[in-house]
Amino acid sequence: MSRPTKSSKLSHVDERGRVRMVDVAAKPETEREAVAEASVRMSAEAVRAIRSQSVKKGDPLQTARLAGILAAKRTADLIPLCHQLPLTHIDVELRPARRGRGYDIRARVGTKARTGVEMEALVAVTVAALTVYDMLKAVDRSIVIGPVRLLEKRGGRSGHYRRKR
Repeated sequence: MSRPTKSSKLSHVDERGRVRMVDVAAKPETEREAVAEASVRMSAEAVRAIRSQSVKKGDPLQTARLAGILAAKRTADLIPLCHQLPLTHIDVELRPARRGRGYDIRARVGTKARTGVEMEALVAVTVAALTVYDMLKAVDRSIVIGPVRLLEKRGGRSGHYRRKR
């Protein structure tokens, strides 16, 4: 395994090259928010099944919304070096795609903490997208998920980030 040089200063690697969880105790608590998005592309038949409410498993959009909320709350259980955060809000929306057939999923997650919520927003949209696939795989196994991307983050030392379209 290669060891980091002094110039690399990787935050999740200690001086001996071992992965570690960053100590955020000295950082101030600030309000933070992140927005992420995922796309789910599917056949016309799958879109019709959603719109006509004929999916045998139930409503994929509401199930995916709830799955995204739950996933954001469980991010630290899924991503080894994420801190458990006290989330102040989680909003997951699924809307008909702006381009192509399918749905765009957007999550907005907030906290007042010492570290950001980008991972929680990204996990929320990813799990919501996977839930759509699971609910519709009997109708369309060729569903495509992606891209998954961070759109915006606010708060913390690094300040405001907005993805350029």
